[in-house]
Amino acid sequence: MNGKYAMKILALEFSSQQRSVAVTDDCKPLAHVFTENHKTSPMVLIHEALTKAKIERSEISLIAVGIGPGSYTGIRSSIAIAQGWQLGREIELCAVSSAEVLASTARANKLRGKTHFLIDAQRREYYHCTWELLDDKQTETTPLSIINTTKAAQLKAFGHDANELPHCEPLYPNANALASLATEQSNYIKGSEIEPIYLRQTEFTKAPPLRKL
Repeated sequence: MNGKYAMKILALEFSSQQRSVAVTDDCKPLAHVFTENHKTSPMVLIHEALTKAKIERSEISLIAVGIGPGSYTGIRSSIAIAQGWQLGREIELCAVSSAEVLASTARANKLRGKTHFLIDAQRREYYHCTWELLDDKQTETTPLSIINTTKAAQLKAFGHDANELPHCEPLYPNANALASLATEQSNYIKGSEIEPIYLRQTEFTKAPPLRKL
């Protein structure tokens, strides 16, 4: 991996309706499990993936996390697992945009050329980006931004949780693609430094001071 030594990777991609866990030995896939039942505990998915891969938890060297945009709850849960795992064991962590994972999933599915991707952003809005997909690489050509439903409905695109859009074909970011991207990473980080991708500005109203009675 990166010219160093082989690493067993646990990849957690929970940013969409379809939650996905993969275990790889560098780029070699060992196991992949997924579910659309959000009542299923993430730890159950991880245990199932490790069991299929015949890998012990202690053998994991790197955890790769898809950090969105997408499901706030799913992303936060995968980050929390990675943070806790690193506290318990000395492992590496890397964080990858789920939009990049989505593009990598599309490329693994043989999609090529300029490709639009859409991710539900709630409030009748969508995260949008475009990637140029080639046989040997992928390049982001339009960075992530938020667009309205009217504009999103005009695009021939791929993405998840976008059933109301007439030209968007279903595609979920795959943990195997995340693991593959992780083998190209060298910017490992501390768990405390992982933050989800969320393009909206935080808005809040400061509570008024307490009244004196």
